[in-house]
Amino acid sequence: MINFDKLIIGFDSALRTLLVPAQTIRKTPGSDSFENELTNTEKELSTALMRVNHVGEVCAQALYQGQSLTARNEEVQKTLMKAAREETEHLAWTEQRINELGGRKSFLNPLWYGGSFAIGCVAGLLGDKWNLGFLAETERQVEEHLSGHLQRLPVNDEKSRAIVMQMKIDEASHATMALSHGGAELPIPIKAAMKFSSKIMTQTAYWV
Repeated sequence: MINFDKLIIGFDSALRTLLVPAQTIRKTPGSDSFENELTNTEKELSTALMRVNHVGEVCAQALYQGQSLTARNEEVQKTLMKAAREETEHLAWTEQRINELGGRKSFLNPLWYGGSFAIGCVAGLLGDKWNLGFLAETERQVEEHLSGHLQRLPVNDEKSRAIVMQMKIDEASHATMALSHGGAELPIPIKAAMKFSSKIMTQTAYWV
């Protein structure tokens, strides 16, 4: 049974994610790096890729909120919320970098959040081992996605690259944490469906 207090907390988290600039405890990676001059094409590429990463963090917040809302085990709930707090820092870093590049966030962030929250709730209802397994697979795919961005980002955009590299390290840690708490390996069709939906989201967020 869903706790009413959790619903209120979840609604508050949604508003904060979508309307309030995220805060970070850790120093933003690359903040001490020199801001190299980028060509217009390079700046547009970096902005678009960081917008995609920001959308990914919006989705992560929603997924974790949905998963923790329906998780049965209190320890699993704590694991999910710990990951969500670290993802909030990623949200802050990507938003800051988008602003530095003179770009904008995705217009579709409310849509991304709502869809991801619903998916997270369903994952939680399937049981804790599948809930954590879903978290682990999500983080694996995000880590792979970030590796691709490191190959695409301009070599001289040191600030963006530093952020993405630290995010990649954190995502790998979240996947390991989920598996260590009993996460199950997801069936291949589920993994494929996750990749497909992620591809649609990233391609759309690149432009919108």
